[in-house]
Amino acid sequence: MGALTGVVLAAFAGYGIAWYVGAIDGNFALLLLLAVVVTGAYWVAERWVFLPRRRAAAERAVAEARRRREELARQGITADHGDPEEALRRRFLAQPWWLDWTAGLFPVILAVFLLRSFLFEPFKIPSGSMIPTLRVGDLILVNKYHYGIRLPVVNTKVVDNHSPQRGDVIVFRYPPQPSLDYIKRVVGVPGDEVAYLNKRLFINGQPVPRTAEADFYDAEAMRYRKQFVEEIGGRRVHILLDDERPAFIPAAADFPGREHCRYTVEGVTCRVPEGHYFVMGDNRDNSLDSRYWGFVPERNIVGKAVFVWMNFGDLGRIGAFE
Repeated sequence: MGALTGVVLAAFAGYGIAWYVGAIDGNFALLLLLAVVVTGAYWVAERWVFLPRRRAAAERAVAEARRRREELARQGITADHGDPEEALRRRFLAQPWWLDWTAGLFPVILAVFLLRSFLFEPFKIPSGSMIPTLRVGDLILVNKYHYGIRLPVVNTKVVDNHSPQRGDVIVFRYPPQPSLDYIKRVVGVPGDEVAYLNKRLFINGQPVPRTAEADFYDAEAMRYRKQFVEEIGGRRVHILLDDERPAFIPAAADFPGREHCRYTVEGVTCRVPEGHYFVMGDNRDNSLDSRYWGFVPERNIVGKAVFVWMNFGDLGRIGAFE
């Protein structure tokens, strides 16, 4: 079993390394599910097969040690250089390394799998598309059950809950490449007409209220950007605009549902289809979002981003956000 377990662990390690170096598109949910199945099988085998065998071997060893001492005592020999019975039992009951790394890890892996699949999942913000709401390096928690409970890996919803609302910050599977997770803000729900014209957001023909704020200093770009506050879905949302970027949308993809959109030199206007959402980054001129690649299908939604639990470069970032 040690050799077989070594091969299994090597396969997991190889998958992780290939994913890390970019040789394959990894799927952490699938990897975690396989780890639960494999370690669970070892845990069951340990409980019902391997541990009973070791217990039986321990009892045989203890009985043999007693028999030997009794035989020595009959011969008048009282010195006994064998292991004490308790030490003998511990030696026989100790798990081999291949069970330590499988059955021993099963409770931890199962807890992580259940927590990540049905309650909360951590994510790291990799880009500046959601500045100033979320910064590069923010570690966030995503509520997995707010929009309903989904089966791991296949992401099929089995229990419904809330629907995404305008203003929600969501994590979703990037439609052109579902192995990637994106984070954006919902600005249009099914049936809405969303227009982004001359860098102003309109929903169902009405301009979204917007007020100017003090300029925001972008530390990465080492420059100030214009900052505004929009009222989206009853939330005050801070957005950034870059006067040097044009209003029109360059190089928009030929995405499913593009027939619902009209592109002009002023920007884009889209009617959001049923079962889909229109999302944008708060850093409006530095965000690859629905303006470029289309709508987010409901089935792609992972959860609602709710909390920054750590930023190692700025502990003041910890807390809830809109």
